[in-house]
Amino acid sequence: MQNLIFELTRLFLPSNSLSVEALTQHLWGHTTRAINLATEDGLVRAMVIAFNKVNDNDEGQHWKRLCSVANALQSEFKFPAPAVSISGANSYGLWLSLESPVPVTQAQKFLELLRDAYFPDMELGSDAVRAPVELPPCLHQTTGKWAAFIHPGLGASFADEPGLEMMPPISGQVAFLKGVQNISETQFLSAFTSLQTLSRTSPVNDIRALARLVTPDSLLLRDATLEDIISFLHSKNIEPTFRHLIPK
Repeated sequence: MQNLIFELTRLFLPSNSLSVEALTQHLWGHTTRAINLATEDGLVRAMVIAFNKVNDNDEGQHWKRLCSVANALQSEFKFPAPAVSISGANSYGLWLSLESPVPVTQAQKFLELLRDAYFPDMELGSDAVRAPVELPPCLHQTTGKWAAFIHPGLGASFADEPGLEMMPPISGQVAFLKGVQNISETQFLSAFTSLQTLSRTSPVNDIRALARLVTPDSLLLRDATLEDIISFLHSKNIEPTFRHLIPK
């Protein structure tokens, strides 16, 4: 558990946001807390975009949209591969971790510009950056299922039911997060400037631009085989237990 707390703190949590004891209780599923990723002085170093299932006939469109946005961030703005989670209810989460904190107002504007450019048909709260989030892994109190970070190669398998019946292995959660790198200050500011320019020069939002993106094999969000995932976990000295990873 200590290693998981380290990775969550490295990537997402403000200092002193929760005591180690409170966070441990949350991660074990004894309690579920909505955690504010912004500091009291108005800075934030992590952003989460929720991709919700719209209806029962969605056919995995929320997953496809997440992949398109994540691949755009990597292809167009050279961001490192993001972390991906399932909510335990009806959505996926795309987690962006910044190397240096930025003002909440700038982070909110960044998400709004990103939405306008790449997913204009999706709602984004006016205070999305400040909204408390249930940090995975945790137990969703309404559904009784677990939210967790996942290997993106398995993302499509959770399209109908984005939650786990059992608590995910801590070692697996650590392995997924260890590979996530922070977005550098230079990368973030460059992307912010590019999105501002795109906003000024493109009066009509065109989500079809996503279909023109080239997805190199190196992108994390390419389709992965079970052999790929097993190889990844073995490289971290983890023996996969797929009953924890694939919903029944």
